[in-house]
Amino acid sequence: MENQTLLNVPVVGRRKEAVARVILKAGSGIITVNGIPMDQYFGRETDRIIIRQPLRATNTLNKYDISANIKGGGISGQAGALRHAISRALLAVEPELKDILKKGGFLTRDPRAKERKKYGQKGARKRFQWTKR
Repeated sequence: MENQTLLNVPVVGRRKEAVARVILKAGSGIITVNGIPMDQYFGRETDRIIIRQPLRATNTLNKYDISANIKGGGISGQAGALRHAISRALLAVEPELKDILKKGGFLTRDPRAKERKKYGQKGARKRFQWTKR
């Protein structure tokens, strides 16, 4: 089972405007994002911690090699999308991990997104300054 693809179809994870596609392979825990090692792609330690959360929770940190393709959004949204995709991929490979992933909240897609700007206003909620005279 050395370096064999466990999933033929990439698993998709989303957060804000970012979309991450993940392929799991049996390996030693190497994570590559768009062909670049994860530690180089994500500069902030916080993002790297977020990505490894589902792997730490399920004790599979050094069990799989993860190849990810991410498009759209910013760095933080991409990290959240990658975490979501990794969680879903782990669930597809090992269904018995569902309780752990569900309890950690890793399978839920975070619905928060930017609210649109409204007409007649300065932003989504902020209004133009009111003047009496």
